[in-house]
Amino acid sequence: MEMEAGRGERGDNNDICEEITTSVDWRGRPSNPVKHGGMKAAAFVLGLQGFEIMGIAAVGNNLITYVINEMHFSLSESANIVTNFIGTIFILALLGGYLSDSYLGSFWTILIFGFIELSGFILLSVQAHMPQLKPPKCNMLTDGDQCVEAKGFKALIFFVALYLVALGSGCVKPNMISHGADQFNQDNPKQSKQLSRYFNAAYFAFSMGELIALTVLVYVQTNTGMDVGFGVSAAAMALGLISLVCGTLFYRNKPPQGSILTPIAQVLVAAFLNRKRVSPSDAHMLHGTHTTKAPNANPTILLLHTNRFRFLDKACIKMQDGNTTKEISRWRLCTVTQVEQVKILISVIPIFACTIIFNTILAQLQTFSVQQGSAMNTKLTKNFNIPPASLQSIPYIMLIFIVPLYDTFLVPFARKFTGHDSGITPLQRIGVGLFVATFSMVSAALMENRRRIAAVESNETLSIFWITPQFLIFGISEMFTAVGLIEFFYKQSLKGSMQSFLTAITYCSYSFGFYLSSLLVSLVNKITSNSSRGGWLSDNNLNKDRLDLFYWLLAVLSFLNFLNYLFWAKWYSKMGSSSATINQEFNSKVVGDGGIV
Repeated sequence: MEMEAGRGERGDNNDICEEITTSVDWRGRPSNPVKHGGMKAAAFVLGLQGFEIMGIAAVGNNLITYVINEMHFSLSESANIVTNFIGTIFILALLGGYLSDSYLGSFWTILIFGFIELSGFILLSVQAHMPQLKPPKCNMLTDGDQCVEAKGFKALIFFVALYLVALGSGCVKPNMISHGADQFNQDNPKQSKQLSRYFNAAYFAFSMGELIALTVLVYVQTNTGMDVGFGVSAAAMALGLISLVCGTLFYRNKPPQGSILTPIAQVLVAAFLNRKRVSPSDAHMLHGTHTTKAPNANPTILLLHTNRFRFLDKACIKMQDGNTTKEISRWRLCTVTQVEQVKILISVIPIFACTIIFNTILAQLQTFSVQQGSAMNTKLTKNFNIPPASLQSIPYIMLIFIVPLYDTFLVPFARKFTGHDSGITPLQRIGVGLFVATFSMVSAALMENRRRIAAVESNETLSIFWITPQFLIFGISEMFTAVGLIEFFYKQSLKGSMQSFLTAITYCSYSFGFYLSSLLVSLVNKITSNSSRGGWLSDNNLNKDRLDLFYWLLAVLSFLNFLNYLFWAKWYSKMGSSSATINQEFNSKVVGDGGIV
């Protein structure tokens, strides 16, 4: 078998671990380091990623138009349907990551749920094509009160199709990233740099898919019908699956490790049951410190003890009553490796939580900002109108040029000063993105106020290009935050066991952000409504709503969130430095005793 061993490698969390990772080919046989893996294999996964995001983005970014004009839901209800749909996609990423790491492996998880996503696209296309599966045609802008909302069987078909797409896409997303990254050996310095380049290439593929979806596919939806548009999304997904299958012979596949949640639960239970025991002052006395063959240990990884979250160390306190460790339940005695894995998960939660507001802002650009564009002059020429949903393509047009420049010039330049493979650390990259995101909402608020005043007081319709800065600024922000977050989670020390699940956690940030958006809309409407008028966002007419004030609220929340992130990033870095010092001292003792080989 292909064995990749590394000693004393320090990840972004500065934990030191020894890892032995075994990879196999598509038949389950040991992979060949010459024939399998590398950027050649990852390229097929990038093809899938580009086509998949092309299909899902064309649906998600223009879905609010379909829900309002075809299904006849109100503006606020339609916005919530879209945000709940997108939020569900990202929360289901946890399921995809769990199934991949525990039972199926990333390749088979992608393949199975890719076909589920494809079936959802097809069902959406069928419903959009057949009048008997939709409410009677009606203009929601002029005859909104008389329009019949989709109910009963028609609504059932719509939501079944929508959530088939959500289930498939949610389970595919984290595994595309992790499966592509698995093609690189992080213990090889050359491939470690290629891994950083892969993450930027993945975002480039994402940007290209988004760009095509928001221009070509949205144009097709607007001018030839949503049925054709959904059909094109299905075709894009089919091409993505073909790209995945074409690379089968070249992949390095990490086999599943069994349930990844059971060891975590065992640590929490054991720590609670042993809560009254006193932790030893010498870490050597903790169970599983010296051996990779301890009964509770993952056979592919050894993590060394750190001093953070000491209360969890009680889970690996050895019994002093003469019993052997084999006679003790795994729910009462765990290894240091198990405990350290749980510590890592706990320590990254604050970083994860700080990106939720960021994705709440993203939700506005896919809902209210699209309706904002619908209320403006969309003419580019006498014969061509810009679909409002295509505004979201503006940052991606810019990013397809910026991302290669960032990877080719900025990263090597920064690497000379920082010594970091990625130029700047993932935490620094996330922080830059969170700071820039605030200005997206400031721009959105200023432009909406100007648009509303022009429409109400002067009966003037501004050009749709007035709201492009908010998309442009957020695109730059997303390039830093989204890629930084994925790289941060993937490079944690749970190597060989939980990459897909950790990547899925990053997508949960999107989910919580979109759910928070729905909650904020409902709360704002409730708090700002009175007997004489509804809330800021309660009307279907943006000229009567106060979307600008809602944007200002988000700008304030975003800036406060950035300050909160600075605190937790400093806390995480300080904890990592402390862990590094402890590990360096402890590692020399363990290696000296011959405990690590």
